[in-house]
Amino acid sequence: MQDVLAGFATIAVVIAVGFLLAHSRVLDVESQGMLARLAFYVASPALMVTVLGRTDVSQLFSANLVASLGSVVVTATVAVLLARLVWRRTASDTVIATFSASYVNAGNLGLPIAAYVLGDVSLIAPMLLAQLMVLQPLGLAVLDSTVHVADPAQSRGRRLLDRLGQPLRNPLMLGSLAGLLLSVTGLPLPRVVLDPLTLIGGMAVPAMLIAYGISLRLGPRPGAGEPPVQIGTIVALKLVLQPVVAYLIGRFVVGLDGLDLLAVTVVAALPTAQNVFTHAVRYRRAEILARDSIFISTLLSVPVLLLIAGVLG
Repeated sequence: MQDVLAGFATIAVVIAVGFLLAHSRVLDVESQGMLARLAFYVASPALMVTVLGRTDVSQLFSANLVASLGSVVVTATVAVLLARLVWRRTASDTVIATFSASYVNAGNLGLPIAAYVLGDVSLIAPMLLAQLMVLQPLGLAVLDSTVHVADPAQSRGRRLLDRLGQPLRNPLMLGSLAGLLLSVTGLPLPRVVLDPLTLIGGMAVPAMLIAYGISLRLGPRPGAGEPPVQIGTIVALKLVLQPVVAYLIGRFVVGLDGLDLLAVTVVAALPTAQNVFTHAVRYRRAEILARDSIFISTLLSVPVLLLIAGVLG
């Protein structure tokens, strides 16, 4: 338990550094964007290559993946039913609501928590694979079919192929796939490649945490525009239902215990990912719902994660 608390304390201190740098105007919104892009496009993929490359592939395609995928499927299904049948939201709004309820922040918070709280960055990989290979392609396919933002000159078949290839254009997915390939084949990277990748990957976690601290100081605050009951329900699905489902599947269906059970539960309890808001803005659907769900779930995730770590750690 002390190691878990120390891990959270480390994360909190680095986030606070970002907050203070923004408050003192040393860094601004443009700095946040630069750090986020650096982490997303360069450092995080390098980190995934080096970490997954030395991880036993059986740890990735295992009970952890089953529990992570199960938590996504169950939570997303409940969100779809509520949005369509109870709240009477449109199909496109339903996708954003579903993303808000089940798409975890595996990047900005997941990687640091996996590194400093769980002690193993590879533990975030199963959830990352579940989201990028299943949840995101399905949701974006629905958005593309209901909100025609694509080039009208592009054929329907081309749009479908473009959407199916979306995960392969995600730098984290590419880094993960490269790491998986190294893990499966057992091929070692030459030192002239491994050492620079390791050095670059070392920037990922602090860059993400400092950028997150800047966003807490300078980012938008929640406002009116969406029914509070809907926002509250989505946040409850994200922070309560999803980790509970992950725990139940992990413990009673696939027999996880110890660190593995803690990992799937903690990862499932991460707040809504920021890129959900990016999708909402791009398709001009449920933007406020996405923004407020992200902000509130991020704030409330701290006590939830500490509770889970205290009980299971």
